[in-house]
Amino acid sequence: MLAGDVSGEGDVIQVVSRAFDVLRCFEGHEARLGNLEISNRCGLPRSTVSRLTHTLTRMGQLVYLPRDQKYRIGPSAVAMSTAMMKGLQLRNLIRLRLQDLAEVLPGTVGFVIPDRFHLVYLEYARAANALGLHESTGSRIAIGTTAAGHAYAAALAPEVGDALLAEMERETPDAARSLRPRLEDNRRFLKEHGYVVACGLWSPHINGLAVPLWSPQYQTFVVVTIGLLSAMFDEKRLHKEVAPLMIELGVAVGELLEGADGDFFQNRLDRKPLPVRPNNTAMIKTEETNDLEARTRRTRSARSVRARDGRR
Repeated sequence: MLAGDVSGEGDVIQVVSRAFDVLRCFEGHEARLGNLEISNRCGLPRSTVSRLTHTLTRMGQLVYLPRDQKYRIGPSAVAMSTAMMKGLQLRNLIRLRLQDLAEVLPGTVGFVIPDRFHLVYLEYARAANALGLHESTGSRIAIGTTAAGHAYAAALAPEVGDALLAEMERETPDAARSLRPRLEDNRRFLKEHGYVVACGLWSPHINGLAVPLWSPQYQTFVVVTIGLLSAMFDEKRLHKEVAPLMIELGVAVGELLEGADGDFFQNRLDRKPLPVRPNNTAMIKTEETNDLEARTRRTRSARSVRARDGRR
């Protein structure tokens, strides 16, 4: 909250109104604006705009691009507008990759982005015979109690992950209690293998596996994840059969994200078939897999778990 702007109830409403004025300046998802440009567009003093963009960045509504010294719409804003984004070409292509895997494994496969203490499904696919999971586009899942959330937290730079955990302990202590004892082990496992497993955490009947990916569009990690019935896929089977396929899915989605040139509105991406190996008996260690794991392990400094302000 902008303490300097809040002296009474009326001022609180004005601050909210000004924040939305700033967000409205970003006419398209690809828009990149600096504080001066925002000030000129919405008619607010530059000092006020600077405080607003700082707060909106910390909330995840904007992301700061250090190289450009500008802002763009952030993952939390996108998470709140998933209905508007239906039908975009890149998301269609991601959905096809998810469906490729859902036709091999009887579970729910998802592509999620962070929104404070939750992750939001941007896309999903489900096998016709999938049982026990009914997530859909726009569904929110907790970071503290899901495989996707644990993978996301493990992928963050340690100081950022620790900051997230500290915020969760204040705001959602039950979820934090589920995350804290597993965080260090998840970090080590992710560094070695490129994925994270959570068995019976969200539900005693569901086991999950997730692969985090760095998104240049949102300057944060996104996650591809799958949930399967524990009666059919115990932890050993997750590692042996599911992990290689999820690593390959992560590579395919990662290539789409890299090829999007920072814009979800691209319409020139071609679909490549996703290789699937339902009979795999060992972790796949390919050049692409190693590249995925290298991106997953990438350390990135930040002032807040929800955004990297980048200003001095």
